[in-house]
Amino acid sequence: MTTHFEDLLPIMAEKLGGEGLITELCNGFQLLMDGKKGLITFDSLKKNSSFLGLQDFQDDEIRSMIKQGDSDGDGALNQLEFCILMFRLSPELMDGAGTLLEEAFLQDLVQ
Repeated sequence: MTTHFEDLLPIMAEKLGGEGLITELCNGFQLLMDGKKGLITFDSLKKNSSFLGLQDFQDDEIRSMIKQGDSDGDGALNQLEFCILMFRLSPELMDGAGTLLEEAFLQDLVQ
């Protein structure tokens, strides 16, 4: 069975803005991570994937997802790797990433 990923990040970005989207991604990381390690591991992603409706993912799909985002080669995802992976999995959002970053930067300047 193939699981189809519906790209909801552009919709979230539009509704929440850049800062709100980053906050939600951080919340998603917290939900999926291993509380003791502070990282998303194979086991934590497999265990917690049902929170995101991804319970049908096969083990090889979970391993592949972690491998795609694991830039430091430790076999797990830290928060930055997770956020980058979510952006990379969302081609439409990548097209508008510059606008989101500019918006977040301008909000920081105003505060």
